[in-house]
Amino acid sequence: MQPDTAGSWTPVALSADLPAGTVMPAHIPAGTIALWRSESGRPAATANRCPHRGMSLSHGFVRGESLSCIYHGWSYAQAGNCIRIPAHPGLEPPETIRAKTFTVEEAGGVIWVATDEPASKPPLLDGLTPLRSMTTDAGLAAIEAAAGAKASAEGLVVPVENADTLCLLVSARDDGQTLIHLLTKGEANPAARIAASHVAENLRRAAEVLQKKEIAA
Repeated sequence: MQPDTAGSWTPVALSADLPAGTVMPAHIPAGTIALWRSESGRPAATANRCPHRGMSLSHGFVRGESLSCIYHGWSYAQAGNCIRIPAHPGLEPPETIRAKTFTVEEAGGVIWVATDEPASKPPLLDGLTPLRSMTTDAGLAAIEAAAGAKASAEGLVVPVENADTLCLLVSARDDGQTLIHLLTKGEANPAARIAASHVAENLRRAAEVLQKKEIAA
């Protein structure tokens, strides 16, 4: 089960994990996408399939303000339109050659992608500082059980034993795993950040044990 993160928004990555000029795979309920940031710093989300030969665009590379497929080098703007075909340098690609794109918002160190037309902005995470992300082979119910707390509509789980320091921002992935973004309350010092990370690792292991027991039951 997936929490209702403001209706259509999925927290796919932390801003720190996507430097300018890079691309990475990310996951929304519809499947894997190519999440990338132009060299000027603008984030974008594109369907993970080049319209030419179907190569995964998350294996491609960023050139300036466009994303290029690693196979034949076709390049796409952030709006999804093809702007360059290396084999035909004098050709202006027709508008019909397009890659599907998704709405992206970046706030508070978290990158959100809308799975449909958003009716509002992503949830505000005031007072929370991103720490890092991790994946787990456990579903939301197992994570909630390990944390002793239910997820909010925004997808936040506040572990009952660490409610003053740690929040988990959870998002189900299309491959059966759950992505967890670790958020600390306020600006934590290095020692507190390390301690929060250890707590989260223990919660992940506990959730995976509970998940296995549920499957075996």
